[in-house]
Amino acid sequence: MKTQTAKSIFPVLLIGILSFSGCALSQMKKAAKNQELTVTPTPLEVHADTVRFEMSANLPLKMLKPKKVYQLNSFYRYGTNERALKKIEFKATDYPNSDTEQPKVTESFVFPYRKGMERGNVEIQGRAINPKSGNYLETDRLAIAEGLITTSKLVQPSYYASYANHGYNDQEELIPTNVEFFFDQGKSVFRATEQSSDRGAKFAAFIAEKNVTRTVTIIGSHSPEGKETINSELAQERAAAIEAWYREQMDKYDYQGLASNIRFIIKPVVQDWSGLKAMLASYDGISSSQKSEWNSIINGSGSFEQKEKELQKLSTYKQVFKEVYPMLRTAKTEVLTVKPKKSKAEIASMALNSPNSLSVEELAYAAANNPSLEEKKSIYEAAAKKNDTWIIHNNLGAVTMEMAMSASGRSQRNMLTTATNHFNISNQKNANAEAQANLGMVLAMQGNLWGAHAALTKAAGMNPGNDVRQGVNGAKGAVEIMVGRYDLAIASLNRASSRSVDQFNKGLVQLLRKDFRNAQSTLESVISKDRGYVLAHYAAAIAAARQDNENKLIEHLRNAVNADASLKTKALTDLEFRAYSGTDVFINLMK
Repeated sequence: MKTQTAKSIFPVLLIGILSFSGCALSQMKKAAKNQELTVTPTPLEVHADTVRFEMSANLPLKMLKPKKVYQLNSFYRYGTNERALKKIEFKATDYPNSDTEQPKVTESFVFPYRKGMERGNVEIQGRAINPKSGNYLETDRLAIAEGLITTSKLVQPSYYASYANHGYNDQEELIPTNVEFFFDQGKSVFRATEQSSDRGAKFAAFIAEKNVTRTVTIIGSHSPEGKETINSELAQERAAAIEAWYREQMDKYDYQGLASNIRFIIKPVVQDWSGLKAMLASYDGISSSQKSEWNSIINGSGSFEQKEKELQKLSTYKQVFKEVYPMLRTAKTEVLTVKPKKSKAEIASMALNSPNSLSVEELAYAAANNPSLEEKKSIYEAAAKKNDTWIIHNNLGAVTMEMAMSASGRSQRNMLTTATNHFNISNQKNANAEAQANLGMVLAMQGNLWGAHAALTKAAGMNPGNDVRQGVNGAKGAVEIMVGRYDLAIASLNRASSRSVDQFNKGLVQLLRKDFRNAQSTLESVISKDRGYVLAHYAAAIAAARQDNENKLIEHLRNAVNADASLKTKALTDLEFRAYSGTDVFINLMK
């Protein structure tokens, strides 16, 4: 009988346990209707190809049951697709006071952004579970947040090809020609022996060449002794004697109108010790201590004449007077003539038709001024054959990179590989900011954003020129937006160029940093300078929406969609405009 009794009682107990368990799960499911769920931010936003949000869950009192689990399953559903997200579990043992204190938890969620996710919802589904039996009851699915705001994806790549300076001076250059003529003591007569000397003959031949001359500067001087210094006009007269002879030579060689374009500058040097001091320094006819005696008097106190008389008392005076003083009775002449150069047009033509007749600098100059990328590349290749300097390799890589900017697919990849090789060679020959900046641009074009950022940061630290520095900051700022580092991006873009793309990205990052007023101002400045930059109107409309300025929103959005009809489709699904999408003016604009 006892055995029979045991067998009859067991099924009854089992049914009772299952009923109790089912009742507990049912109660949990029913209580879940009163759970409090909060998602931040709402709507969801994408930054750096990633969607991040927090969900806070507060369960009702007494919802959790002993030995049972309440699980919150979350999903992001978009179109016919969905992505399962993290699960949150509540156990009664983790919340011993759940009868008097609401069980609370806040969890962070993250999932990668994929194109097509723009319109979707975060959905949750509660599940009351009996871990022992595996039985569970599920709540209905509930949409608790919508997404996604994709404003960060408006960022525009900013590429800048950094060319090294071609090294050719296309400005007028003056070549100095110097000659020195000597005079007898106390006289200003330009002696025939001086005129016929090698110096005189060569100078006369130089004048005969009729070089384009800008100035003729003649510095007349005298030696510091009585017969010279008593004639205060002597230095002036010596300089004038050379000028008169120079003009005679111009008449002789028929300068005609050329002479009127030459400016003569006469500089008499009177009672000046610098010439003697310089001559003494290089003179080896007396000892160092004897030179010190001379310099002590010259640098001491007293008038010019007083010093002159003191020098005459020195034991070495006669020797210096004989060997050094005659070298101070001079007229030094410097003629500045214009360096002959090919014209810009000549260089441009020769670079394409006879590149071997130009220097590397002239070829680089021609390439820099040629608007055709194909011809520019050809000229740099010709320059590389003459001398493959770091400048030429960088610039050849830069033009190849520029060509890659308008290419795609395999063609672009091959160009970028070729450009990278040139930049690496350039850096191997001479580490330079231009090649380093260009390597950063290539990495950005290849999608290696953090590699690009490292390369561009390194370039910025190499003291580049202003144009390269601004180009680097523009590219770096764009990359920093793409990786979600808006704090870095605003600093970079504040130092970027005034190009529309850099200023647009600056306005965008101000918008992403919730600096709406400055974002509006920056974007409208882009519009005023570049009417064709349509995306600036669209971003300005977003900035207006964030400030609840419907008039500005409609104004900019109208300009945007009128210029680019495809933006209507974007605007219709853009959650930035969700507060206005039901208004008549918005609906009419989107028709």
